[in-house]
Amino acid sequence: METMEVEIEIPRSHPRYESLVIRERLVRGFKEGYVVAQGLIAHGRGECFDYIIGERTIEPALKAIEAAAAALLLAKYPVISVNGNVAALVAEEVVRLAKKVNAKIEVNLFYRTEERVRRIAEVLRGCGADEVLGVDDAVATIPELFSERRRVSPRGIYAADVVLVALEDGDRTEALRKMGKTVIAIDLNPLSRTSLAASITIVDNVVRALPKISEAVDKLRGKPRAELEVILRNYNNAKVLAEVLLHIDRRFRELAEGVNKLVWSAGGP
Repeated sequence: METMEVEIEIPRSHPRYESLVIRERLVRGFKEGYVVAQGLIAHGRGECFDYIIGERTIEPALKAIEAAAAALLLAKYPVISVNGNVAALVAEEVVRLAKKVNAKIEVNLFYRTEERVRRIAEVLRGCGADEVLGVDDAVATIPELFSERRRVSPRGIYAADVVLVALEDGDRTEALRKMGKTVIAIDLNPLSRTSLAASITIVDNVVRALPKISEAVDKLRGKPRAELEVILRNYNNAKVLAEVLLHIDRRFRELAEGVNKLVWSAGGP
């Protein structure tokens, strides 16, 4: 993972350096007005699941990443949805991936204010985005959705055939699936409604997942369309989520077996 710079002195030797850097970027986004307090809570929940899976990209996630890359390359009109946390953590990766697969970028928020939308758009443009939808053109409505997330651009999420959502809520994922869209979700909780409702669920930290999707796109680019279609046909999201849960089960068993060693190495009783 590429090291992220923040305006705070965190010793690189600190065992939780990367985690602390991520936290500081979110706090900075909060202070600058585009990350909400609820987003900080959501990050803490996600970090808990990241601990559980081992803070690495596991094999089931790699399967989902390959399928996601294939779906984006096959898409006629892909869109990447961005919220405050995504802007704070991986804005450059969003822009990089969007350019690789010719995707639109759209700001879409549950806790929507026009000021937040504008600030997130500024962050994305500062990272090289040529166009950011969902700012002044969120005039279309997702059917059967009643939160502020229902407001989308008619040239973005509303028209998309494939939508990539990171750090998402389940209501919109379910509504987008009902509209016939392929939804790629990045969510560290394999049991969330988002994970269960999505077409392709990548159970991974967004700071690891987005760069790996870009890498997978590079690897698959130029492959025959039929080969990409086979990847999607062979992908089973329910099976992948089950594999994630089995990974978590094995990890808990391994940790339980080694807990005495862990306690004693930390100066326990």
